[in-house]
Amino acid sequence: MGELRSARWFSGEHVPGFVHRTAMRASGFSRASFEGRPFVGICNSWSELISCNLHLRAIADSVRRGILQAGGVPVEFPTISLGEQLMKPTTMLFRNLMAMDVEESLRGYPFDAVVMLGGCDKTMPAQLMGAASADVPTIIVPGGPANPATFRGRRIGVGTDLWGYVDDVRAGRMSQAEYEALEASGGPSVGHCPEMGTASTVSAVVEALGMTLPGASAIPATDARRSQIAEDCGRTAVRLALDGVRPSRILTCDAFHNAITVLVALGGSTNVILHLLALAGRAEVPLRLQDFHDIAARVPLIANVRPAGEHLVEQLFEIGGLPVVMRELAPLLRLKAVTVSGRTVGENVADAPAVDGEVVRPLTGPVQPPGGLAVVRGNLAPGGAVVKCSAATPELLRHSGPALVFDDMDDLRVRIDDPDLPATADSVLVLRNAGPIGGPGMPEWGALPIPQKLLREGVTDMVRVSDARMSGTAYGTTVLHVAPEAAVGGPLALVEDGDVIRLDARAGVLHLEVDDVTLEARRRRRAEEPARVPYLRGYGALYTERVTQADTGCDFDFLRGRSDDPADEPYGIFDGWIGGW
Repeated sequence: MGELRSARWFSGEHVPGFVHRTAMRASGFSRASFEGRPFVGICNSWSELISCNLHLRAIADSVRRGILQAGGVPVEFPTISLGEQLMKPTTMLFRNLMAMDVEESLRGYPFDAVVMLGGCDKTMPAQLMGAASADVPTIIVPGGPANPATFRGRRIGVGTDLWGYVDDVRAGRMSQAEYEALEASGGPSVGHCPEMGTASTVSAVVEALGMTLPGASAIPATDARRSQIAEDCGRTAVRLALDGVRPSRILTCDAFHNAITVLVALGGSTNVILHLLALAGRAEVPLRLQDFHDIAARVPLIANVRPAGEHLVEQLFEIGGLPVVMRELAPLLRLKAVTVSGRTVGENVADAPAVDGEVVRPLTGPVQPPGGLAVVRGNLAPGGAVVKCSAATPELLRHSGPALVFDDMDDLRVRIDDPDLPATADSVLVLRNAGPIGGPGMPEWGALPIPQKLLREGVTDMVRVSDARMSGTAYGTTVLHVAPEAAVGGPLALVEDGDVIRLDARAGVLHLEVDDVTLEARRRRRAEEPARVPYLRGYGALYTERVTQADTGCDFDFLRGRSDDPADEPYGIFDGWIGGW
């Protein structure tokens, strides 16, 4: 055990020590309650605007108990919070802002360790990114999935089932009264989406990375065991502080390999590709977009969970949670990777239950064969794009068809249900100006709706291509994250109605069947058009100026990497008799 980081603030009888200790005394702490004990922050993303995170105040109390039990000093603090449903234009626009909030809070305050509480999609990625950069000992407590809703006698999730019912409404198969009944039953409890949407996938990936305790990801938000494991995480945080176990020790190449393996095996959200790329940039791990394709080619889908399967995350929890999945994946994992539990991945999963054969299938009899994720490239996506093959129509993963182009979401909303829209089942729907800068913030618009007239003819899926993201709860044959995006001059800006687009997801190909001379002429014509400037001030202006493209995770270019020597941070006065602090 070395000297605690907080000792820089609280030791010494000079002016800075006096001021720092007085600040704690003014908050009601006696000197004995914090001096010489691990000072553990509870980073809470609680918000009344976000039902996914609404219960985190109570979870914080459980974490506090654990910290006290282990001899630490719990100090709760807030950051901004990101809620997918209400926040516009998209929470992805603000993920980097929250990561900055977290990073600077960790760096600037006297924390020896921090427990992060997150739920909705972008909160945990932002927390991980901030923690990786500040490199203060950290453990994550996921908020857990909501209770499933029940509609027409069937247990349903939040997003996956909603998208299907919306198509029923648009096709005239569901009445408005039935739709209102669905709304009334659709949100029965706090917690994040109970299918394998982005939040559930992020939670599982946090566990696969080794940044939370085994089994923590799948416990329902309303289950008492969620509070119990939060208490365990509080105790663990004190140990991490005393042992000096920083995120840089956990977030290694092996950890990212395991995270991607679990992502594919779960049929998880493509959003997590962006978050892992951004996190790897912070952790100084050389992760490439192509690595997702290469790992996916060896990993089958073994979790039978929506949207790629039949069940919900609650059923995964009931059979033993993510440790069941990871035990079955053991031949494909790097088992010596270190975790915050103090044990390796192999040791964590050694005693996990075996697969049940229904919610989680064996490697020898998976839900789907390897290849659940694909990275495609070509003259339409030089920097790459991604396809969630596990949630696509197999026959459409190899397809050529004429493009039907929408310039932005406003254009799509106006025309998609026009009975005269020149669309057929073979058309390739293209949405552009929906990327990091074009959106702005790369909204979840990638699962373009099937034109109403085709829905009524019984068409349920089409190939769709965009520089947008897609909700982890969504499904369909969608090519996402096209890089570079149209708004920065990417080839997606050059597509015209009728151009043939060829997709071969298994071969990694996305090609626009237009010759280079024609494309160059279009490029020159496009260059004469005025650029779209979504923000002229504030954070939005900073975002559009400094955000990177999807193939590197949409982080800010100036935030890649971590602190050179976190033990010497932050800058400031920590000793002497000079006033001011």
